Amino acid sequence: MIDEILMDAELKMDSAIEYAKEEFAAIRTGRAHPAMFSKLVVDYYGAATPLQQLASFQVPEARMVLITPYDKGSMAGIEKAIRDSDLGVNPTDDGNVIRVTLPELTEERRKEYIKLARTKAEEARISIRNHRRAAKEALDKLVKDKEAGEDEVTRAEKQLDVVTKQHTDAVDEVLKHKESELIEV
Repeated sequence: MIDEILMDAELKMDSAIEYAKEEFAAIRTGRAHPAMFSKLVVDYYGAATPLQQLASFQVPEARMVLITPYDKGSMAGIEKAIRDSDLGVNPTDDGNVIRVTLPELTEERRKEYIKLARTKAEEARISIRNHRRAAKEALDKLVKDKEAGEDEVTRAEKQLDVVTKQHTDAVDEVLKHKESELIEV
């Protein structure tokens, strides 16, 4: 029972790290990459549809993305979604592909992105700590219900603390990597 609680907590903490990585991928750096568009939703015939499902992406240059819609009728909606997003880009449509050229990031914009990355990292740390608290409460319930001894639970709590530290350190490492990407000119 104790092992199940610890494994469940570790899996949930792993998912918090994966979520943080996905959030970091959506934050724009100086280079173009398709993950920047992962959060965009397009009004496609009245239905909110993720942009990733409507088009393919190519990155021919460091600061350019070519978006090729599967359905030419969706081009106007895709263009509008990109223009209205917080990416700060102005897409151009040549009839077949949508060309998105990324401007150089200003120092001010880089600082905003770093602040955003730190916020996302803190959200991931909070999630990890919440999973730790839930696991600790489950362990305490085992002692209260006399399903496990106090010594076993104390050892399990120490294990839980080690796992929690490993996961928060992993989030910090991912954040450090993202900050260095953002600072790089």
